[in-house]
Amino acid sequence: MKVLVPVKRVIDYNVKVRVKADGSGVDLSNVKMSMNPFDEIAVEEAIRLKEKGAASEVVAVSIGVKQAQETLRTALAMGADRAILVTASEDVQTDIEPLAVAKILKAVVDAEAPGLVIAGKQAIDNDMNATGQMLAALLGWGQATFASELEISGDVAKVTREVDGGLQVLEVKLPAIVTADLRLNEPRYASLPNIMKAKKKPLEEKTPGDYGVDVTPRLKVVKTAEPPVRKAGVMVGSVDELVAKLKETGAI
Repeated sequence: MKVLVPVKRVIDYNVKVRVKADGSGVDLSNVKMSMNPFDEIAVEEAIRLKEKGAASEVVAVSIGVKQAQETLRTALAMGADRAILVTASEDVQTDIEPLAVAKILKAVVDAEAPGLVIAGKQAIDNDMNATGQMLAALLGWGQATFASELEISGDVAKVTREVDGGLQVLEVKLPAIVTADLRLNEPRYASLPNIMKAKKKPLEEKTPGDYGVDVTPRLKVVKTAEPPVRKAGVMVGSVDELVAKLKETGAI
């Protein structure tokens, strides 16, 4: 069974995000970029399935700017077999919308015919949490989102998913879409030998036009702003003083 894993290039989660002075978006100048953490978990899960013998090949796909090659090489260094880069923009400030990404991924799935697609549940830059669900709808496949555990048995995937009330266990018939949550696994670090090997692994480059998909934005960012600065706390000497302060501020 072939496993397809979409990965996205985002600002590294350790970097403090800065908003542009004109409020038009996030400043990406000289900022460290890396693989979306949830996508990294998805790559790890696909590799583990291959190590268990449940998968025969792991294909990583990225849709965005040409610099996403680095993200795909990271996936290859972790253990993916090959990669596909769909260059959909020349501007690093342009974020390809989830519907356009889902349409391209559908075309890739039609061409590659994987038995399973494992994606991150969301990207940490726009927090849309939509691509996996849209892809399932376009393909007409079953889906299991927010997976914290995944088992493959024959043509069935058993998924434990995190919901508001706790954990839910369900089974979906393959082919299917699974989106990875934080607790699905702990991604491995790529070793230096594997990083060197990744440079020789195949990385195919495509464009949205190759798949007949229009990536013209449908959404417009009106304004981007940083959250308000939290005010300093106030020390009080007693419970009575605390109650009085809360009354003053209208908290009670």
